[in-house]
Amino acid sequence: MSLKIKKKDFEKIIMIGDRVLIKPKSPMEKTPSGLYLPPSVEKNEKVSLGYVVKVGPGYPIPIVNDEDEPWKNKQDKMKYIPIQPQEADLAAFLINQSYEILINDERYYICPNSAILMLVRDEDLLE
Repeated sequence: MSLKIKKKDFEKIIMIGDRVLIKPKSPMEKTPSGLYLPPSVEKNEKVSLGYVVKVGPGYPIPIVNDEDEPWKNKQDKMKYIPIQPQEADLAAFLINQSYEILINDERYYICPNSAILMLVRDEDLLE
């Protein structure tokens, strides 16, 4: 799927539920021994690395129906259990459980929280 949006409209993207938008880290072009790898090698990998760009609100909690207690305030707003990933985290995730999407000719992955294996959070990057 390909999507063309303006840079300023990128902020309008909202992730749903436990989904995370990940921008893949540039692929390793060379092995430690100096051999150059073709692009098809990355596609055959099961795990990839990328930076978290957007995070959904988390897992939805069902709304409790309090019809028998009229004195309680009615709350129709959905509540969520937050997920661990935060923007700018480096994530190791399973490619086969993620969906590839092109936004402005750049590759991104929409990944469920359950497909994220590890996070690296560096607080110094944000300063």
